[in-house]
Order: sequence, then structure tokens, then C-alpha cells
Amino acid sequence: MELWFTEKQTSGVGITCKVNRTLHHERTPFQTLDVIETEEFGRMLVLDGMVQTTERDEFVYHEMIVHVAMQTHPDPRRVAVIGGGDGGAVREVLKYPHVEEVHLIEIDERVVEASRAYFPELSSALSDPRAKCLYADGIEHVKNSPGAYDVILIDSTEPVGPAIGLFEKDFYESVFNSLTEQGVMVAQTESPFFNGDLIKRAFGAVRSIYPISRLYLASIPTYPSGLWSFSLGSKSVDPLDVRPRLDGIKTRYYTAGVHKAAFELPAFVRELVG
Repeated sequence: MELWFTEKQTSGVGITCKVNRTLHHERTPFQTLDVIETEEFGRMLVLDGMVQTTERDEFVYHEMIVHVAMQTHPDPRRVAVIGGGDGGAVREVLKYPHVEEVHLIEIDERVVEASRAYFPELSSALSDPRAKCLYADGIEHVKNSPGAYDVILIDSTEPVGPAIGLFEKDFYESVFNSLTEQGVMVAQTESPFFNGDLIKRAFGAVRSIYPISRLYLASIPTYPSGLWSFSLGSKSVDPLDVRPRLDGIKTRYYTAGVHKAAFELPAFVRELVG
């Protein structure tokens, strides 16, 4: 008998993967957490029935949410990752030797523990002495951290459950206040094909708060539609004006050329953001 997992990405669209075995299942205080081993994408982390990351394509998402911001800020020393309990964003941030501290603010400790157990390549950097896991509500954390961070990365789940508030204008304003004078933030903002209204609202909020705002894209096979958006807000530096330098930093998707190209939006996406 064959076993298949289907994520219903919309009411009429789903992504289906053949499953070799189920490695973990539990109901945490916040959500349902599953780790499954798929034939095509390797191990897959699933929260409330939605794919969060897979062994095969995780590098695209984590490199693109991290390196665009890290290359835009002239000297990022203190970084916060909101969500991102799998540890992939922290791993990418700590590829920069000048980073002094990165805080992972994750509301669900069980996500971190499951990632340590089943995704060691993703979560290995959580053991770095520069990394600190804070099990707290990211919204409340940034409210109480004025001027604390050079870069803030909002590595949230889809806008359901505890993550709903991470897409609202009030939260982006709190993030702005938590950034230093040259601060940069990036938030994942879903699929231009399936979440156009959310992108309009979220990017519109970022644009109303930050002196410089840009939307950029990446191709991630296991995320709804395969085309994913990120909203960047910067206090001083335009990401289009930087020349990325990756000396000693190994990446598989992000390059200096991709940095520039990611901001070249298809016409229908330009229409979404005005």
C-alpha cells in the first residue's frame, strides 16, 4: 500500500508527496506538528497540515530570507529571527563571522526540539554560542526591544493561528522601532498567485512605515505555487544599491546576480504592489 501526504494549499489546489514513513506526530500547545519522510523531498516538517520546510529545497527559502537583508545592512552585528524554529535562518545568519548575536524568537519550543532531532543540518547552528533561543511571542518581544537589532527576519508560518499578527501593520511598526538606525527587516509574505490580497496588505504596511521598501521573489518548489515573495523594509540602504560580497560564504541559490534579479518583478506582481 502506498502512503501519500497532501497539503491543501487552497480550496482547489494541493501538493501531494509519496511518504516512506512518519517519523513524528504530536499536538503541541500551539499546533499539530508532524515530521514525515517523503520519497521526493526527503524529510518534511509539517505544521497544522502545511509544509514548512523540506531537506531538498529548504536552502532556497533560508538563503533568500537571510542574505538579501544581511548584504543590504552595512554591518549587521545583532540579528533577530521571529519564528523559524527549524533553525535554517539562524544557520545562514551565522555564516557571517562579524555577527555577534542572533536571537531566535520562537513561540513553540517543540518545533525547535523536533528540528534538532530530525533536521540536524538545519538546526546545527542553534548550538553556536552566538545563538540564543527565546521561547516567547515574537510580537511582544519586539514591542519590548527598542533599538535592539540591526536586522530582523520574520520567518513566520502561514497567516493562521499564532502567526496571524505577524502580518499586521502594528507589528511592522514595532519591528521598525526595534531596529537600529540603519536597520533592515525582511518578512516572508506568501505566494503572488494565491495570496495577492495578503501581499497588498503586508507590503503596503511595510511601504507606509519604512523609507525604503522592496518586494522580491524566489522559487521554492514545495511552497504554494512554487513562487514566493519577501517584503523588505530598510531605514537607510536600498538593496538595489548594494554590491553583495560572499567571501567565504557558501550558498546554493543566492548569488550577487540573484540578489539583483530577485527584485525584477513580473508585471502581474508589480500590479499587486502598485
